Amino acid sequence: MKQIILSGIGWLGVAFCTVGYLLLSMKVLTAESRIFQLLNILGGLCLVATAVDSDDMPNAVANLLWMFIGVYALGRRLLTQSLVRKD
Repeated sequence: MKQIILSGIGWLGVAFCTVGYLLLSMKVLTAESRIFQLLNILGGLCLVATAVDSDDMPNAVANLLWMFIGVYALGRRLLTQSLVRKD
C-alpha cells in the first residue's frame, strides 16, 4: 500500500512539473507567476519524496534544488509586491 501511495505522489509530481512547463511554453503563465512557482514547488516536493524512498539521492537533490529555486522565486516576488504596496 505504501508503494502505491508513493508511486501516486511521484506521478502527481510529474504532472505538476509538466503542466507548469507546458503552460509556461504556451505563454499561459509567466516564469514569475505564483501558479508556475507553486507547481514547481509542489512537483519538486512530490518527486523528492519518491526519490528518497527509492534511495535515488542524485534525483532527490536535483528535485530539492528545483523546489528551492521555486521557493526563492516565489518569496522574492511576494517580498517585492509587499514593498511596492508600502510605497
